[in-house]
Amino acid sequence: MEKNRILVVDDEEDLCEILKFNLDNEGYEVDTANSAEEALKLNLSQYQLLLLDIMMGDISGFKMASLLKKKKETSSIPIIFISAKDTENDVLTGFNVGADDYISKPFSIREVLLRVKAVLRRTAGESVEPPCTISYKGLTIDVSSKKVKNGDSEILLTRKEFEILVLLLQNIGHVFSREEILSRIWKEDVYVLDRTVDVNMTRLRKKIGEYGKCIITRLGYGYCFEPEL
Repeated sequence: MEKNRILVVDDEEDLCEILKFNLDNEGYEVDTANSAEEALKLNLSQYQLLLLDIMMGDISGFKMASLLKKKKETSSIPIIFISAKDTENDVLTGFNVGADDYISKPFSIREVLLRVKAVLRRTAGESVEPPCTISYKGLTIDVSSKKVKNGDSEILLTRKEFEILVLLLQNIGHVFSREEILSRIWKEDVYVLDRTVDVNMTRLRKKIGEYGKCIITRLGYGYCFEPEL
C-alpha cells in the first residue's frame, strides 16, 4: 500500500524533526521545509497533506495557503495550520484561506497524529455521491471529476466547499442545520469549530458568483439553496 506523503513547513528546525520522526513512525512519508519559500520550490502536488506554520519569513503560512488554493494542481491538497497564533480571529482566518484543521501551539504529538489521521481519512474517502452531474441554471457540478463551473468558467473549491455545494444542490429548498451539515460533511471529526460551517458558507457564496445569493440563511434553523423565482 502506497504511503501518504506529508510536508511539514516550519521555521523551527527542531520542531520539524520532532514531527517528522513521529509521523515517520506512524507510517507516513515525510519531508520538511524551513520556510514557505523553500517549500514552494518543491513539487507540492505530490503531497497528500501539508502541515504549515503561520509566522515564517516573508511568506506567511496564510499567504502560502492562499497561493496554493489558487492553483489547480494544488488547490485540493488538505492543509493543517500549526501555530502559536491562537485567537479566534487567527483560527477563522486559517479556515477562511482553506485550511482543513488548525492546531494551536503548544500541542501534544498525540493530538497532531490524531488530527492528521482524521484529515487524511476524510480527504481520501469515497466520492460524495455516485458519478453524475448536478446543475442549477448555469451552475454545474460534475461529481465524478469534482469540477464546478459557472457557465464556461471553472470554479476552484476546497473539498469541503465542494461537498457542501453538492449537498445543497441535491436538496434544493431543504434547510440543513449546522449540526446536520457538520455530521454529513465533517462526519467523525470532533475538532471542528462551531463557526466552521459559517466560514465555509461565506467562502462558497463568494466563489459561485451570482448564485451565492441562492444560499439562504434561515435564522435559528440553518442553510438552504433556494432557487430564484
